[in-house]
Amino acid sequence: MPSRPNSPPARGRPPGAKSFDADVALAFGAIVREGRVAAGLSQETLAHMANVERSYFGRIERGESQPTLFVVLKISSALGSDSGAIVSRVEDSIRRKSRRTSAKPK
Repeated sequence: MPSRPNSPPARGRPPGAKSFDADVALAFGAIVREGRVAAGLSQETLAHMANVERSYFGRIERGESQPTLFVVLKISSALGSDSGAIVSRVEDSIRRKSRRTSAKPK
C-alpha cells in the first residue's frame, strides 16, 4: 500500500482559480430585479424579507456579487418563487446572450 504524505489536504480553490462569472451574476441580478419590481417591493424590503444586507442585495442586483446557493434560496423564497425556476431563467438568459454573441458578424 502506498504511503501518504504527512501534509494536510489542500483546502479551497487552486491558486489562480476564480468562481465569479460576470455573465451569471448579471443575469441573476436582472432576473431578481425584475421579480422585485413586479412584486412592487423596494430593495430594502426584499433584502429584509430575505434576511440579506441591503447593500449586498444591491450588489447582487447590479451583478457585482455572485450569491451563494443559500442566498439564492433565501431570495427566491422572499420573492415567492421556486429557486429552480429562477436558475432556469438565468440559464436561458445566458444561452440567449451566447447565441447573440456568436451570431454577430466578424
